[in-house]
Amino acid sequence: MTTDLPQLFDKALRRRHLARVAPTRPAFYAQALAAEVESRLGLILRDFKSTLIFGPAAGEIRALLSGLSRLGRIITAAPAPGPGIDFVFDDEAVPLAPQSLDCIISLFGLHSVNDVPGSLAQFRAALRPDGLFLGGLFAGRTLVELREAWLAAEAELTGGASLRVAPFADLRDVGALMQRAGFALPAVDLDQTTVRYKDGLSLMREIKALGLQHSLKARARRPVTASLLARAAALYDARFSDPDGRVRATVETAWAIGWAPHASQQQPLRPGSAKARLADALKTQEVKLEDKLD
Repeated sequence: MTTDLPQLFDKALRRRHLARVAPTRPAFYAQALAAEVESRLGLILRDFKSTLIFGPAAGEIRALLSGLSRLGRIITAAPAPGPGIDFVFDDEAVPLAPQSLDCIISLFGLHSVNDVPGSLAQFRAALRPDGLFLGGLFAGRTLVELREAWLAAEAELTGGASLRVAPFADLRDVGALMQRAGFALPAVDLDQTTVRYKDGLSLMREIKALGLQHSLKARARRPVTASLLARAAALYDARFSDPDGRVRATVETAWAIGWAPHASQQQPLRPGSAKARLADALKTQEVKLEDKLD
């Protein structure tokens, strides 16, 4: 890990959150991710001899994907111990041998690391040439409603505010990070889902049950009081409820795909090497631009 980078996240706290919930994590989390991974891999006409699944619930996800023979031998790793986890390591210090895997699937860890390009570069180095990386991470406006409710409650009761929901990268950031890490043919798309809950407290309980509460170093150190929690929940319910009384939560997931470079991959053409004019193909008149504008 690069030590001179800003340390936004408390990695020890993140590990404690994940380790605490590992034995009791709700089953729907692994089920939803396994279904998403299987769907996305269905668009890739490749088989793999060895695959790493990295992230919370990686052991449960492997069990759900055990019938997917095209992944070959699956090993699992996570930042904290849990059921079915083969190796525990930090995704900023990846202890994988260079060019040792054909496929790496990283699930919901990269949004809470300090050195995202460094983590991506280490995963890319562990892939054999033409190996696949598939990563999912929270992005964009995820939990924007919860962030607003907490900020409003603190401003009202204490006259100040502190981050209770971590910021997330936007889609363009993720694509740029994939390129910076050296992946070939990178592509990123965004899934936006509106999840509904009985009330704001139910959402907060679920986040805690998944071990996904924020682990920012700059978090407020004073305990959350009962009155502050109640006010944040009340503001959430008042501002983000539907006519039936249930409340909305936005979840945006960036799905990134990239390949370890290989000579067989499609390459961009050299500028000026085209053998036909675009204007001819479009059956239109070419308009030349002046070299300098007046």
